[in-house]
Amino acid sequence: MTAGKKRKLPMRAAALAALVLVMMHGGLTVSAASGGEAPQGGGKVTLRIANWEEYIDEGDWDEEEAIELEDRENTVIFGENSMIDDFEAWYRETYGVEVEVEYSTFGSNEDLYNQMTIGNEFDLVCPSEYMFMKLIAEEKLQPLSEEFSDTDAEENYYIRGVSDYIKNIFDTNTINGEPWSKYAAGYMWGTTGIVYNPEEISKEDASHWAILADPQYKGQVTIKDNVRDSYFAALGILHEEELSDPEFLKSPDRLERIAELMNRTDEETVETAEDILKQMKENAYSFESDSGKADMVTGKVLANYQWSGDAVYTLDQAEIDDYYLAYAVPEECTNVWFDGWVMLKDGIGGDAAKQHAAEAFMNFMSRPDNVVRNMYYIGYTSVIAGGDSDIIYAYADWCYGAEDDAEDTMEYPVGFFFSGDNSDPDYVITAESDQADRQLFAQYPPQDVLERAVVMQYFDQENNERINQMWVNVRCFDLTELTGADWAKIGGVILAVAVASVWFVKKKVKIS
Repeated sequence: MTAGKKRKLPMRAAALAALVLVMMHGGLTVSAASGGEAPQGGGKVTLRIANWEEYIDEGDWDEEEAIELEDRENTVIFGENSMIDDFEAWYRETYGVEVEVEYSTFGSNEDLYNQMTIGNEFDLVCPSEYMFMKLIAEEKLQPLSEEFSDTDAEENYYIRGVSDYIKNIFDTNTINGEPWSKYAAGYMWGTTGIVYNPEEISKEDASHWAILADPQYKGQVTIKDNVRDSYFAALGILHEEELSDPEFLKSPDRLERIAELMNRTDEETVETAEDILKQMKENAYSFESDSGKADMVTGKVLANYQWSGDAVYTLDQAEIDDYYLAYAVPEECTNVWFDGWVMLKDGIGGDAAKQHAAEAFMNFMSRPDNVVRNMYYIGYTSVIAGGDSDIIYAYADWCYGAEDDAEDTMEYPVGFFFSGDNSDPDYVITAESDQADRQLFAQYPPQDVLERAVVMQYFDQENNERINQMWVNVRCFDLTELTGADWAKIGGVILAVAVASVWFVKKKVKIS
């Protein structure tokens, strides 16, 4: 089994770096802005950005890390500076204005929200979809300008390059009647599923949420240490029979019905999900946010509930030691997730120069060469398809295209993402057959996966409190579950400790 003919590992470790696209002699050219001039007269702009840890190209590449895309003469991708440094230089050259980026990171959506609550001020942040939905509902976000959506502006790489599949989701999902796209520009996206050891676990078992609570794998699975992802998995187990019913599968509104089931928060559903989560907790090796990748690579566990981007990273790292893992998306349904850039109203504060710089940063991150840099660094999949540029597709083919003499290959269509037509012959990767369960499958899921992939919706305050209390009951010790016998035992222990303490004190006094 191999991962592809030329694939290098994503450079997610802090000691590694990423890429800059250096174009020579007819390669992709990046022109200066043809519109959207920066406001003048305000001097240097300070832009405060918060992003996930290890979620942007940090530069400083070794020469052997250069990527040469086939069929594109003299096109070399090579990382020298960090993305932040390159943005500052590009903005100054393009708009004639100095910008200084104050860049910080966070470890979870809740961590970001807490930082904002205690007074940390940011202009531009990159939360997941349920968190930017929450920020929209709380009216904390600055709307994107009309200029940001101008497809005639050469520097508007986001609107000109975002995948139609992604754009449709951002346009049709709403909060209080307002679409995500009014406030958010996507960054990375993917599915959730199960990374597993195919030598020990069958693809059939790994393709159902029930594996997370299956006693057959007690102590050999890990689950996510956050309420939204774990609750979703519990609902997948709860509704498995309905989601797998043949009539349900043939329903023309299947996707809408999946979304309704997987976003239920009524008391009965939450109580049942709590019981399932407690079974999952009893069955799991651990709750985890990041350690699951290492646990899979070292063989401590056999299956790990994972985001697709981390799945790619895990499979890559295991492969270094010729240890081959696989990725499965549950047949019942999956969550299609997004991380996206949003501007905070309190940070921007009506400052036109600051908003221009923030939107320029989103566009700079969406430029095809920079998309490749970030994807290579972190292993996740960008929402950008490339528009007029085929660099991003070429990179996918560079990663996963099979050798010319490979015998066991398959035709893997990715047109749904790049052109909106999965039958488009211009977007078919000839890959090694094992990629149907590995990195390519994780990065660009096939049509049947998308037909069961739904968004986790924002919960209002009442439902959010119910879900959070349920999570406390799962993650912490629930006193309400103690029986009379349990309380008697606890009382006996407390009494014994008290008697021992009195005895110890008296003895100490006597000795003194």
